[in-house]
Amino acid sequence: MRAEARTTINTRAYERGLRRWFGRMSDDVARAVERTRIDVQNEARRRAPVDTGRLRSSIVSRAEGGGRSLGYVIGTNVNYAAAVEYGTAPHVIKPKYKQALYWPGAAHPVAKVNHPGTAARPFLRPAIAMTEIFWRAHASQIGRR
Repeated sequence: MRAEARTTINTRAYERGLRRWFGRMSDDVARAVERTRIDVQNEARRRAPVDTGRLRSSIVSRAEGGGRSLGYVIGTNVNYAAAVEYGTAPHVIKPKYKQALYWPGAAHPVAKVNHPGTAARPFLRPAIAMTEIFWRAHASQIGRR
């Protein structure tokens, strides 16, 4: 005498369930990346030195990638942003279109100015360094609704 037991597993239902699960996870991960991107952008704006506000308001970010590779880019199109972020070395300023430089309050026109350079005032790099902190806060919410 033989004993047998048979069963059938509905793999289609299982696969549909997995797709729903991973689809939901993907949405949650994308949402966590998006929130991290916004937090880093806001942190860079918060850290940006303000004179006129132009630099601060120019800081933007955008999502990049898709599928299983999500990320973002953060930056500014203001031409002096790199000089603020990294500082400048001492340098000579010479006139481009005239024979001399003059500004209100100067005693007289001059042929050149020895600029002492400026100290770095990083705002992007410290904000980007906080990515992991923001990511952990948002990633801990993945799968929780």
